[in-house]
Amino acid sequence: MNKTILKITERITKRSEASRKAYVQQMEQAELKGRTRTELSCGNLAHAFAACNDGEKDDLTGEIVPNIAIISAYNDMLSAHKPYETYPNQLREAARKNGAVAQFAGGVPAMCDGVTQGQDGMDLSLLSRDVIAMSTVIALSHNMFDATICLGICDKIVPGQLIGALKFGHLPTIFVPGGPMETGISNEEKAQIRQDYANGKISRTELLKGESAAYHSAGTCTFYGTANSNQMLMEIMGLHLPSSSFVNPETPLRYALTDEAVKQLVTNIKEESKVPLYKIISEKSIVNGIIGLLATGGSTNHTMHLVAIAKAAGIIIDWEDFSELSKIIPSITRVYPNGKADINHFHAAGGMSYVFRTLLDNGLLHEDVMTVVGKGLNQYINEPYLENEKLLTREGPKESLDKDVISSASSPFDPEGGIRLVKGNMGKAVVKVSAVALKNRIIEAPAVVFDDQNDLLTAFKEKKLNKDFIAVVRFQGPKAKGMPELHKLTPTLSILQHNGFKVALVTDGRMSGASGKVPSAIHVSPEALDGGLLPLLRDGDLLRLDCEKGDLICLNEEEVLKREPAPNPKKEVGSGRELFDNIRALISSSETGATIF
Repeated sequence: MNKTILKITERITKRSEASRKAYVQQMEQAELKGRTRTELSCGNLAHAFAACNDGEKDDLTGEIVPNIAIISAYNDMLSAHKPYETYPNQLREAARKNGAVAQFAGGVPAMCDGVTQGQDGMDLSLLSRDVIAMSTVIALSHNMFDATICLGICDKIVPGQLIGALKFGHLPTIFVPGGPMETGISNEEKAQIRQDYANGKISRTELLKGESAAYHSAGTCTFYGTANSNQMLMEIMGLHLPSSSFVNPETPLRYALTDEAVKQLVTNIKEESKVPLYKIISEKSIVNGIIGLLATGGSTNHTMHLVAIAKAAGIIIDWEDFSELSKIIPSITRVYPNGKADINHFHAAGGMSYVFRTLLDNGLLHEDVMTVVGKGLNQYINEPYLENEKLLTREGPKESLDKDVISSASSPFDPEGGIRLVKGNMGKAVVKVSAVALKNRIIEAPAVVFDDQNDLLTAFKEKKLNKDFIAVVRFQGPKAKGMPELHKLTPTLSILQHNGFKVALVTDGRMSGASGKVPSAIHVSPEALDGGLLPLLRDGDLLRLDCEKGDLICLNEEEVLKREPAPNPKKEVGSGRELFDNIRALISSSETGATIF
């Protein structure tokens, strides 16, 4: 086992000693109570199974038959969650066949950053994670359940469900994926269409035609953004069945894996083989999650989500942990936006089973962790297949089937991970470097300061940005605005970079999980609303972003500190944003998870 990983894990364990002990004790006390529905009065119980059939009522009256809660993010506006429409009936039937009952306990909100990108609703996106966590807790609060199935895929949904489920961590829990949509047009072609539109070369009608060819059916978007990073995380932290994350929807194997998830969960409920959630999510599994994120060049959103998830389990991690691990974790995948391949190509090239194999072979994962299939990560080098309609498993590939998409950890694309911490007199920020060319990782240039992303787009259209510069887009942080993604800026900044200008972005907002070729120091902490240099900056201030050394520096600090800060922006209203004013006031910094908990 890599010594640096052991050292960082030990440091996290020591740092978390008091909070983790308190959490585990709380879960152990809940576990000792046994079946929670035995505490319900006859009136409570009658309400809870009033709509069940007679057989289910008989089963739930006793103390033997387990009852499984289904927490779903289904809606048919999100392609990724559309497959979940039919899951409840399948899960109920699978539960019945395995001697259990399953009830739909609650739905959680599921918004799409792809739909709200650049719109008012994006200001609510990050805030929805904690709402989802609370919705999950409310669904489980009926004390009717012996286990939990979470149906969720996209950006804030999986982290929110996991945070909520951890508050009922004494229950066995499994996450059941829906899978990615089949491949449409290539990601490279999609990116070109967006750039052509930004350049005014094609019409909006042609842009929509291209976007529709990329996002064309039910299933997760096929690029490696936050949604697919979520799936990787659930698998590498032991909450998915092995190699189940990226099987396409509505295929025989997908149906079989969903049934198998219920079968495994029922096994995990039994006293002799019980696997509660709090024993799966540990210091070691959290470190494994960070390693998976770094090795695969996953979404920067997880530099916040993983912090918040860990905190819900009494574990304290920070960006220094990410940074130190990134120095010794190799980049081993090239999936768009970090390469040309999509997630289906990744899966075909060996997918998660090969990622597990090469990381384990090189001592880069904690193998001795608990998972939904029992003790040890070695089970995750296996992959499922069907033979005569029967679900079987076999050992996954021993080598990558496409070395342009997945490399070995001993011969990686880059010896370091895909996410870097940068810091200096402007604060701390994270940069996703896995898609940034080496020549673009260091930039020293004058600032051009914006308080709204649309002002940057206007300046571009007016040809005011044909120069080397670092765009500062401030007052986008969790407290100021809810931390919207600024992915709308990517095509514009990419065009300027393509035209030969040295450009970068510095912001206290977020970028999409599809952050790409332009160096972007995001999640700047402290955010502009909390002070620091961000609200003092003006056009022309000389900034330096060095993704190699980890520097985020204002070079004329002495002059800047003499100024009055820019006025705080007015509170945003409309699209219900005003209902979230109190949440924004309570939310923590980006580095501490941007959470109200």
